Amino acid sequence: MTQITSVATQPIAGQKPGTSGLRKKTPVFMGRHYLENFVQSIFDVVGAAGKTFVLGGDGRYFNDRAAQVILRMAAANGAARMIVGQGAILSTPAASHLIRLNKTDGGIIMSASHNPGGPEEDFGVKFNMPNGGPAPEGVTEAMYKRTTEITEYRVLEAQGVDLGQVGRHQLGAMVVDVVDPVSDYAALMESLFDFPAIRAMFAAGFRMRMDSMCAVTGPYAVEILENRLGAAKGTCVNATPLPDFGGMHPDPNPTWARALMDEMFGPDAPDFGAASDGDGDRNMVVGRGIYVSPSDSLAVLAANAHLAPGYRAGLKGIARSMPTSAAADRVAEALGLHHYETPTGWKFFGNLLDAGKATICGEESFGTGSDHVREKDGLWAVLLWLNILAVKQESVAKILHDHFHRYGRNYYSRHDFEAIDTANADAMFADLRAALPGLKGQDFDGLVVTHADDFAYTDPVDGSVSTKQGVRVLFDGGSRAVFRLSGTGTEGATLRLYLERFVTGPDELGEDPQSALAPVIRAAHQIARIAAHTGRSEPDVVT
Repeated sequence: MTQITSVATQPIAGQKPGTSGLRKKTPVFMGRHYLENFVQSIFDVVGAAGKTFVLGGDGRYFNDRAAQVILRMAAANGAARMIVGQGAILSTPAASHLIRLNKTDGGIIMSASHNPGGPEEDFGVKFNMPNGGPAPEGVTEAMYKRTTEITEYRVLEAQGVDLGQVGRHQLGAMVVDVVDPVSDYAALMESLFDFPAIRAMFAAGFRMRMDSMCAVTGPYAVEILENRLGAAKGTCVNATPLPDFGGMHPDPNPTWARALMDEMFGPDAPDFGAASDGDGDRNMVVGRGIYVSPSDSLAVLAANAHLAPGYRAGLKGIARSMPTSAAADRVAEALGLHHYETPTGWKFFGNLLDAGKATICGEESFGTGSDHVREKDGLWAVLLWLNILAVKQESVAKILHDHFHRYGRNYYSRHDFEAIDTANADAMFADLRAALPGLKGQDFDGLVVTHADDFAYTDPVDGSVSTKQGVRVLFDGGSRAVFRLSGTGTEGATLRLYLERFVTGPDELGEDPQSALAPVIRAAHQIARIAAHTGRSEPDVVT
């Protein structure tokens, strides 16, 4: 016997979603009414009656219990059907694919992306639209507004669904289809890439290491790389998703994926290495003895995408976030393609993809993807690299070397100055913005400013305008410095300084990035007067 109960509640402060949903510490989400208030607000805004949704998450702590709550609330709100990954597991790109494949009314993804998981760590919930992409700001703002006025939520009083069993279940009047989380996604990858060529490469002795960091892509990587493509057993490490990610910080960069970096730069390094993050939408790529920056990876993938069956007809356009290096722009120009510079946030790419204006997109924070889904996709990027390696029969180092000689090299780095006094940071940016009109034509350390602005973006699809997205200072020759401020609550503010220097070649293509960027670094410090405002002359983190 099941019945729908209306539970009295009241607004809980701070339930404002960011660009990737609502993220808080796990104990906060587990608090009385917290998850329920937010989920009810989602259903109140998008409507649930008669609709079908996808549900899954990255397997972090509380994922399984939260899934049962969301299912019982969906049933109470009149949803007709829920498609759930087995064990409540779905990578973010796989969830996006299931939404699109099944033409559902959207989906709920339980993840805090690359943030640590565990009883005292992070949890998150976000809603994806029927196109498979993250809810736009207008929708998330409506959800937030609803959280400020909610008085009750609805839940079905019933036993939980056995999410361990693939098949059709009933929850009140709602159908729950528990599906293999990997199979549909793996089939999509097989339709895009030349699996026979990659299989032959592995059969010929090609060696790889894939580090899933005890997060969600483990089962996907094992099925695709080892089972379907024939990579040696053990190619995939840390391949079992764990509620606390094995104590790891599942962020695939040289700092947190240190074991992979050590192996790839060691004496018996494999030919290729890769890592992915908590929910499977980010990637890091490493060759034997060579690291590939996300900006360079985007450019190489765009330049060589035609080698994969799914992109043989060519690209419609290339898009990157503003802080990402302009390396992909060089490729677009050479190929005669439109290229787009957007604010940070995958939702900006979604409009371009839906409108057929772009095919491949990327951002400097280890996110790359294409029009096959509406999220960035870590394993997709890894497989496209493997497809390129299989066709070219060349090393990662050789491919990068040839790319730089053809297109030039955009040396690139990000310097983070953390825990700056907020008042000092605000004063620095006020002075910087005030100085922008007078910067053009000035010479800083031999670099002449050609353009300076506070980046604003007008969406070419819907005409929406986003302002104050970061201060850009462009120099002659294609170099630039970008300044962005990130607030971190009680810890003050973080200055993110993005540095770029373009070298056409053929000389100066093999320098250490920090050495190559030295003039841009000095110019950026002079322009923003970083030391005067913050007392800092060196960054806390360099990536």
